[in-house]
Amino acid sequence: MFQSVASLSTRVGGLFASHFLGFGLFLPFFPLVLEGRGLNVADIGYILSVGTIVRIIANPIMTGLSDHSGRRRLSIFVYSVLSAIFLGVFASTSGVFFAFVTVAGLMAFWSPIVPLSDAYALDVVRNHGADYGRMRLWGSVGFVVANVIGGWLAGIESSDLLIGGIALGVLSTGFVALSLPPQVRRQTEESDERDSRPALFWSPSFWVILAVIGLLQGSHAAFYGFGTLFWMQAGLSEFSIGILWSVGVVAEIALFYAAGPLVLRFGALNFLMIGAIGAAVRWMLFPFADTFATMSILQLMHGISFGAAHLGAVAYVSRLVPPKWAATGQGFLATSNGILTALGLAVCGPLYALDPAYPFWAMVVMSVVAMLGLLILRPLMASKLAAADRVPSAA
Repeated sequence: MFQSVASLSTRVGGLFASHFLGFGLFLPFFPLVLEGRGLNVADIGYILSVGTIVRIIANPIMTGLSDHSGRRRLSIFVYSVLSAIFLGVFASTSGVFFAFVTVAGLMAFWSPIVPLSDAYALDVVRNHGADYGRMRLWGSVGFVVANVIGGWLAGIESSDLLIGGIALGVLSTGFVALSLPPQVRRQTEESDERDSRPALFWSPSFWVILAVIGLLQGSHAAFYGFGTLFWMQAGLSEFSIGILWSVGVVAEIALFYAAGPLVLRFGALNFLMIGAIGAAVRWMLFPFADTFATMSILQLMHGISFGAAHLGAVAYVSRLVPPKWAATGQGFLATSNGILTALGLAVCGPLYALDPAYPFWAMVVMSVVAMLGLLILRPLMASKLAAADRVPSAA
């Protein structure tokens, strides 16, 4: 039997927090680790690019294997241990070749943990009425804490401690997953969901919908890749830039905390549209913000452009995909997000060289395309939700 909903929600929140504690050290500071091992800028770019490509490919494969076995908790643990092994090999070797191999291996097993965690959390929502946003917000909290710790570790130039911190986050995620109770499964759902998998995941309309949703996260490519550089060029200090990043995450946490009733009231499709509108407005104004105050106000919109889009996407896919294949569905969503973000980064580099404002205006275009796509596809997306809700196993 499951424990109380509050206790279970707290433990799932710990799952997200432990993962993003490691990822919050990896994302901003791993390039510094590579640089400290004597790699040049070109090699660092290639290694991170390979890691991104592997992550995009691995997500649906590894989550599909987990869904097929029906053992998501065990999968998270195994993937965490394998990720830690690749980190250990990375730490004990040197050179470009071993960096390529170990980072690729790390991404192959580490990246599926988020969609698997989302799938487990969504089962808790479905079966026990928990609030997804209030579980997921602890991932954002872990990310902020990791940023602060990582900044201190980077300041003392300790790459070994950074790698150790990442490994601690990776391994702790696996052990937290093992401590969670088994998922609730119904025998009648198993046969129905097995039959429904090919029809859904091989449907062209499903991929079109995922592509449009992926544009929403892809529209953040300019910010992730060049936001810090843009602010530095505007004359902000590293401390001020760190505060701005924190403001965005705090806005995200606030939305996640309050999102449960809002998603029920407005629905996933409206949340997606709100995210698209918020992104278009945010990136349109971003190049014109020339004071710390105006930059902070725009950072508060991260709760809309990222948070609302994320919650809408997760909620939509969770209703569309049968519970047995929930992690695979979230894995496909993560793949779409990754592909669109990678394409956005590829476009933003040359544009930033021409004019630092151009990448953000390109993101306006991406957001508007997503908005138009959501408007055009809304009848189709609504009909798919209605059809899924009529199937008992997808309820």
